[in-house]
Amino acid sequence: MRRRAVAVVPVVIGALALSACAPDRTPSDPLLVGDELVAPSPAASPPSSSPAGTVLPLDGPARALALDTTTRTLAVAMDGKEIRLFSVDDPQAPPRVVAVPDKVSSLSPAGDGALFAAVPSANALVRVDLRTGATEQTTVEGAPSGATVVNGQTVVSLRNRNAVAVLNGGKVAREVTGFFAPTAVLPGGAGDALVLDINRTALLEVKVAEGTVGSAIRAGDGATNAVTDRFGRALVVDTRGGELLAFSTGPFLMKQRFPVAGTPYGIAYDTKRDLAWVTLTERNEVVGFHVAGGEPVEKHRFPTVRQPDSVAVDPDSGRVFVASADREGIQVVQP
Repeated sequence: MRRRAVAVVPVVIGALALSACAPDRTPSDPLLVGDELVAPSPAASPPSSSPAGTVLPLDGPARALALDTTTRTLAVAMDGKEIRLFSVDDPQAPPRVVAVPDKVSSLSPAGDGALFAAVPSANALVRVDLRTGATEQTTVEGAPSGATVVNGQTVVSLRNRNAVAVLNGGKVAREVTGFFAPTAVLPGGAGDALVLDINRTALLEVKVAEGTVGSAIRAGDGATNAVTDRFGRALVVDTRGGELLAFSTGPFLMKQRFPVAGTPYGIAYDTKRDLAWVTLTERNEVVGFHVAGGEPVEKHRFPTVRQPDSVAVDPDSGRVFVASADREGIQVVQP
């Protein structure tokens, strides 16, 4: 049965006494979905069979993927101490290699032709200039796991501190507590940030200027990844529950939940075609959903490389890039 548009009212948790130091379950927390806080993970994929498009070889697993339209660069975080920068327009050309202190957990836009690479084991947030390959490293204690820019300030999720830091000039200006396992950080509405808490499987508003947590909404049974679309919504993958969720930010509500079989995990959004590309790790597939209407509508479905944990899309050409976490390379598909 299809689950159509819904409206779920957020919980205001800024005044609740939530532990920011230990991930033990708090009985008064209305957002928890079970007795144990266990983050979901992608399914172990079967062997791949005839991936669509072209596959570019890699000599190792890919951990994260990001595409910058300003510099026409596809960034691939490898399972080691490097990020490889490919040309979006000529992806078969040899990539540039950028050294980082350790394994990267996420890549996210930093604006002006740059991206953030979160390096948890080194307590580092690395800003990579995609034009030059130059890096600027900021030490942020607490295992950074994601970052975004809100009103000129960098907002960083800290997995080991169960908190979010707001940076000014490369220094921590304030720290916001009230999380269990913050990961993805997205720009929200009215100068807010949206933070995905994967242990609590919830989406939370952070009032960046005030340094407080605002409202929060349950995000399915086991959310893992999220992006924003051109309507200001957060599109969230519920990996454990097998759904694609959409949240508005003004007001802060769950607007849609749509079933997606096959253990969905990676997500990317095409701003020109309103397509949300979701990888299905149980099936080695990627699906393109049109998300501008009242509910998602499937428009494309392609077989992928094995273990398609990461996906990116070029809105100019519509090409989709899928990275294998099992050494099968980068797949390039033109829908």
